[in-house]
Amino acid sequence: MDWNFLIKNKNSLTVTTDSRKVTPGSVFVALKGEHFDGNQFVEQAKKDGAEYIISGENALAQLQDLARAWRRELALPIIGITGTNGKTTTKELCAAVLSTKFNLYYTQGNLNNQLGVPLTLLSITRAHELAIVEMGASHPGDITELVNIAEPNCGLITNVGRAHLQGFGSFEGVMRTKAELYDFLKAHNGFCFRNTDNPYLAKMAGDLKTIPYQTGTMPEGTHLVGNYNAENVSAAICVGKYFGVSEEQALDAIRAYIPSNNRSQLLQTERNTVVVDAYNANPTSMNAAINSFKGNTYILGGMRELGEYSHLEHQNIVNMLLERKADTVLLVGEEYKQTTAPYPIFADVEELCEYLQKQPLAGKTILLKGSRGNQLEKAIPFL
Repeated sequence: MDWNFLIKNKNSLTVTTDSRKVTPGSVFVALKGEHFDGNQFVEQAKKDGAEYIISGENALAQLQDLARAWRRELALPIIGITGTNGKTTTKELCAAVLSTKFNLYYTQGNLNNQLGVPLTLLSITRAHELAIVEMGASHPGDITELVNIAEPNCGLITNVGRAHLQGFGSFEGVMRTKAELYDFLKAHNGFCFRNTDNPYLAKMAGDLKTIPYQTGTMPEGTHLVGNYNAENVSAAICVGKYFGVSEEQALDAIRAYIPSNNRSQLLQTERNTVVVDAYNANPTSMNAAINSFKGNTYILGGMRELGEYSHLEHQNIVNMLLERKADTVLLVGEEYKQTTAPYPIFADVEELCEYLQKQPLAGKTILLKGSRGNQLEKAIPFL
C-alpha cells in the first residue's frame, strides 16, 4: 500500500492499538487477538477523531507495512540489536551513551516483537537523528521478519545461548535465527559491531564488515550487578566510539545509568541485600548469574520454553548449586520437581511468599532470578 497520503509532510505520527488512547489526528490499529477484538471499537475511534483506521484480518501486516514506509521516509540511521542475553541492557547502555550526542529514539521497555518493533518505528519523529531498535525472537524467521520492517543500517548481536529451545529446536537453530540480522546487513551493505572474543559470532558473521570489541572487564563505579555485564558495557563503548562519543564520555554515561525492570538491580531491603535479575532466564544467563554471584543465598525460578531440554538444563542448575555448596536455596516452578534438588521447591511465587512470611530471611545476600512467567518480583516485599 502507498502510505504517502499519511506520512508526507508529517513531523511525527501518533499510532495506537488502544481505542481508549485515540486522539484527533491519530492512527488507530484495530488488532484482533484471542481475548480481544479492536474491530469492535472502530466506530468509536472515528468519533474520537482518528485520522486513519487500520482494521481487518491483516491489520498487523498493514501496521508493519506502515512502519516500514515511515522508517524509509525518515531515512535516519538505525542500529538493530538482538541476542540471547543482554540485548535489553546493551540497548539501554548504548542509548545512555549515544544520547550524550544525539537526539536518539530507542525501543522502550520490551517492545521487540512483531508488534513492538513497528510501534517503536512509528514513535520516531523527524527530530530524531538516530534510533536503536531491539529485536527479540523465539522461532526461526522471527529476526528476518523484524529486520525487513526496521531495515537497520548496522547491527549488534550480544551473544547466542540456549534459550527458547522449544521454538528454535536446538542451539544451532538459535544461531541461525540470530544470524538473520547479519544476513540482512550483508545483503544491504551494512556492518556489525561484534565481540571478537565470541567464536560463535565470528562463525555467524563470516565476511560481514565488522567493528570489533572485546569482552573486557567491568569498569568501577557502575550501578550494574554481575561481571557478565562487562561485554554489554564494552559493546556500548564500541558503538559510542563509532558514532563519535569518546570512551571517557561513554563511561560517564554508563556510570550514571541505573538499571530498572528487574534487570541486574541491586536492592537493599530492611533485612537483606537482593540482586534482582528476574525479568528473564535461560540456561546461559542463569549459569552466568550464578557464577558471578558473590553471595550464598539463591531464589531461582524455572526456565521456560526449553522443550525436551528442560529436565537436563534444570538438573544442570541444581548441580551447579550443589557444587557451590549454596547456603540457602529456594526453587520456584514445577520444572525443578523432576530434578534431584535437595532444596525446597515451590509450585509458584505465591507459595514462596507464604514460606518467606513464616520463615523470613535476614542478613543474606540473595540472587533472585527466573523466567518472567515466575513473577519472582512479587517476593521482593518479603525479603
